[in-house]
Amino acid sequence: MTSTPNELSPGQYFHDDLSVGAFYQTGCITIAEAHIVNFAGMSGDFFDVHMDDAFAQQLGFPKRIAHGLLGLCLIDGLKNRADVQLKAVASLGWKEWTFHKPLFIGDSIWATISVETMRLTSKGDRGIVELGFDVQNQKNEQVQSGSNVLLMRRLEPDNQSKSSVFQTPPSFAE
Repeated sequence: MTSTPNELSPGQYFHDDLSVGAFYQTGCITIAEAHIVNFAGMSGDFFDVHMDDAFAQQLGFPKRIAHGLLGLCLIDGLKNRADVQLKAVASLGWKEWTFHKPLFIGDSIWATISVETMRLTSKGDRGIVELGFDVQNQKNEQVQSGSNVLLMRRLEPDNQSKSSVFQTPPSFAE
């Protein structure tokens, strides 16, 4: 695979390794009936447009549609299993997630994930990145988009030597 200058190669990345404009693609997943049924059971969302083809057709869809949040969950899973691994501490939230087109059983989806913004925390020991997501289907149509804010580990936090990172806290030193 040939990479463009801002495309991240497979590997593990700390906050310090990233730059605004860097991007990577996830693998893809094909939406199965089991995904929809299991998501309905987990979420309690048994709305007929997700569970009944005839009902979905009455609303103008060719068949039932997958839950929009199922798409987001699948993409988050693909992000976490990608060849590019971000050294995240926690997800701080999802912003402005949009469902552009419905997802159907049999659709294959993946995302291009790009670094939109970066900053250090007030202590400087961790970093915060906002990742932009462009979710495509097998027809190369944008089906979802939005962003995820991550708290990330730093390679070498400011004002903290590597040896001090692993010191035993005083309360446990006895």
